[in-house]
Amino acid sequence: MHFAGRTWRPPYEAHSVIIQAASGCTYHKCRFCSLYKNERFRMSPMEEFEEDLAEIKSCQPYARRIFWTGANPFAMSYENLKLRALTVRDYLIKCQTMAMFASIRDIKSKEVWQLKKLRAMGINGLSIGVESGDDQTLALADKGYTSADILEQCRKLDEAGIEYYFVYMTGLAGKDGGYRNARNSAELFSQLNPYFISVDSLTLFPDTELYQMAQKGLFVPAKEKERIRELQVFLNNLNIRTHLFADTVSNFAPVTAYLPYDREKVIHKLKYVMENTDEMEMLEYRKNLKSL
Repeated sequence: MHFAGRTWRPPYEAHSVIIQAASGCTYHKCRFCSLYKNERFRMSPMEEFEEDLAEIKSCQPYARRIFWTGANPFAMSYENLKLRALTVRDYLIKCQTMAMFASIRDIKSKEVWQLKKLRAMGINGLSIGVESGDDQTLALADKGYTSADILEQCRKLDEAGIEYYFVYMTGLAGKDGGYRNARNSAELFSQLNPYFISVDSLTLFPDTELYQMAQKGLFVPAKEKERIRELQVFLNNLNIRTHLFADTVSNFAPVTAYLPYDREKVIHKLKYVMENTDEMEMLEYRKNLKSL
């Protein structure tokens, strides 16, 4: 198999077969991220892609879900995505879905009719690290798009019938910004149909721009209990039926919920954590995180 640079897949794709469609990221400007910092974006040549598909066929000929690696393979043109999706079908006749990371920026270049075609070919399951739906927070993180862009582009996915997943990040708005971020993000997400929402909590690593800003006093990180209160506000204001997973290592108090049914139970669980855990214990946990 051909894998170059940082190869990463989200936890919920643990049972998917992985193939490299691209490596690196097309953007490299998110202030909190260094995951693909020194990698140039590169699409895997079709020759390599087919060689990997042949190897997968020899080992797992009945694979039903394929996850294409790279920070955002959906940045490829419609024609390139179409070619690769059809090629997957040539090798893996039982494959039902092809999932991958995508950015809001990547969706802009596709028309709804193209998205519908891609969905029909099996591309279904876009992991989108929107991180926030609040314009101030998006600007602070330098995400390169606005809340209006998120709304416009994800409505295209809804129309095309493509399943997508959001990542939301508590703490990203900084000290005293969590309430605003949670309210505005929940209001925006409630106008869309993410199949589920994965919640991370901002962890500053030394090789990120946001860490350097914090060192200079240009960014003041939110404390741990403020982050939990932010998650409570976010949960309380989400008015859609969706799954929420705040159970990655970046979350001091891991919780999962099927909304709206588990809303009150999870909010009370978070309240219990805040009332019975010292802030310094939470901060020490954050400091000891070496990776996500």
